[in-house]
Amino acid sequence: MNVTIKDIARIANVSTATVSRVLNDAGGYNQETKKKIMDVANELGYRRNENARSLVQNSSNIIGVIMPNVATIFYGDIVNGIENVAHEKGYSVIISHAGVNGDRLVESVKLMAERKVDGLVIVTVELSKEQIDLVNSLRIPFVLLSTDTPEKDVPYIKVNDYDAAYSATQYLIDNGHKRIGLAGVYPKDRVAGIPRIEGYKKALEDNGIPYDSNLVKFGDFSYYSGKEAMESYLREKVELSAVFGVSDDVALGIISVAYDHGLIVPDDLSVIGYDNTRVAEMSIPPLTSISQPFWEMGDEGCRIVIEAIQSKKKIPSKIIPYQLVVRKSVKNLLI
Repeated sequence: MNVTIKDIARIANVSTATVSRVLNDAGGYNQETKKKIMDVANELGYRRNENARSLVQNSSNIIGVIMPNVATIFYGDIVNGIENVAHEKGYSVIISHAGVNGDRLVESVKLMAERKVDGLVIVTVELSKEQIDLVNSLRIPFVLLSTDTPEKDVPYIKVNDYDAAYSATQYLIDNGHKRIGLAGVYPKDRVAGIPRIEGYKKALEDNGIPYDSNLVKFGDFSYYSGKEAMESYLREKVELSAVFGVSDDVALGIISVAYDHGLIVPDDLSVIGYDNTRVAEMSIPPLTSISQPFWEMGDEGCRIVIEAIQSKKKIPSKIIPYQLVVRKSVKNLLI
């Protein structure tokens, strides 16, 4: 039997309008009335027709997520944070991959338009002016996670990469390291690449340590760029006591090659990562890392998009705090 709100109203002895307000969380009732109606609905096995509700409200109850298709670990935590809030608020989530450099973003946006998503979360993709205009054409709330735009005119949630990179480098310096490598960074990445390079350079400068370009190995933030960087250090016989990997993936690549060549971390080489993904504490040795709160970032991003859908208010940008998580991959040379 298909249970209707009329059935619930009759048994609960309230109006159908009151039942509708309760089931749609629209307010205008007390908690006692809500409990009575929900108890009756559950007892009767009522299931809301979301398709009909969507047609009435001109809403799909879907949050779209666009992210690059890259070989890094942290995206899982961001998506889990997004899906946690979406489920709590009665929304579904669809995900589209926009390519490593966002080169398939147009296709992703078209998919979101076809699915008539109510809001959008874009993860780490740096948008051009034309791409921003394209997303704006959807006329739905959206937020950027772990990225921003040059003019800062699109709402975003991220950490301060410059400050975080400075802190990572300073921690190595505080432990007596002066020959510090920087590995796996993409020098044309305005959001995460350039700020991490500049934060690294500034920490060296503030401590009177000359910058040496031979210590910087570029890459794409991946495990394999970490391996390539370490192979390059060894091949070129670069003298160094520590390496700042610009992601945990990079740091693990460095540790892997060090192990293959008989180097012990941290006795022979100290390594610090960035992101504090779950594998950081699983590595051998456990990896010291800059922590970005990815789950919280996804949670907050989805939450404020849904609030904007419901309230029509503008989404504010937010810088969230990072944290240096100290484990066992850095040796103190001053002891």
